Amino acid sequence: MRTVVMLVLLTIPVLAQTCISAADMEPPARTALETAAKRFFDMSARGDAATMKQNSIPSLAANFAGVESALKDNQTALSGGSASVRPPFLLNAEGAGPLAHAEFLCGVFGPSGQTSHSAVFVFNDLPPGKYAITILDVSGGKKPLTLTLVLEQIGTEWKLAGYYARSQQACGHDFAWFVQQARDFKAKSQNHNAWLYYRQAIALASPVDFMSTQATDKLYDEVQSVQPADMPADGNILDLNAGGKTYRWIAIFSLPVGDDLDVVVKYSTADISNTQKTFAENTQVIKALVAKFPELKTAFAGVVARAVAPSGEDYGSLLPMKEIK
Repeated sequence: MRTVVMLVLLTIPVLAQTCISAADMEPPARTALETAAKRFFDMSARGDAATMKQNSIPSLAANFAGVESALKDNQTALSGGSASVRPPFLLNAEGAGPLAHAEFLCGVFGPSGQTSHSAVFVFNDLPPGKYAITILDVSGGKKPLTLTLVLEQIGTEWKLAGYYARSQQACGHDFAWFVQQARDFKAKSQNHNAWLYYRQAIALASPVDFMSTQATDKLYDEVQSVQPADMPADGNILDLNAGGKTYRWIAIFSLPVGDDLDVVVKYSTADISNTQKTFAENTQVIKALVAKFPELKTAFAGVVARAVAPSGEDYGSLLPMKEIK
């Protein structure tokens, strides 16, 4: 009896969230998703935020500023580009209320995990419903990008539930270039540079943060081999001594700015209202960071320090690497 109960309990999460990949869809269902994706792309290319909002689910329409900002930021790439739709995914979330942690395993998996045609999607607090993920590769505009649309079926229509535009390049390079640079840094025992470049590669390899593929899984494995213990990651906080003061160091990541790649360091502070004082502290933090990790000089054009107040507001300043003594 105990074994039967355990088996029943173990099947509940599987039944609560299922995924159908394009290869297993009925042709009319796949065509409907691809048609909906192209329709939303056409709205994007025209910059038609009003029509897009009208065709969104109520919760997104009520908080549409993020979509409008994405449209504005990527308008030149969208308006001058053409789109091809990748094979879509159909997700079914069951339950009486939002799923705290919904994980969808899509496609065929092998003994070692994901395959070239599989994907995993993870959502937190996902309301029950029938969803679809459609990804479009946009080329021919100012820059190549991916446009990922989360759709939800309302009645017989597919409504917009999420909108994500992401460049396929950073500083003029794709994810494969960053992977090679990371491996080169690793070969030189510059693991801090390697770790930051691997993370930039992962950001370019996946269209959205809530999706993983065989390619990103392999990159995560490589990242683990060089992840330094003396840099903050996965929410951990470290101390950074600068100018005779100890700062609570909360994050570090790369930031593409035009053709340059900067490194950003974030630290917590009680107050940022005195900008002159905060600027001076930012400068101290930047100098301390480069003194602690001189290898950064060979990998980044500059360092940005962001002082983060308890409210979440921050004050940032940039120092070019050539000016850091």
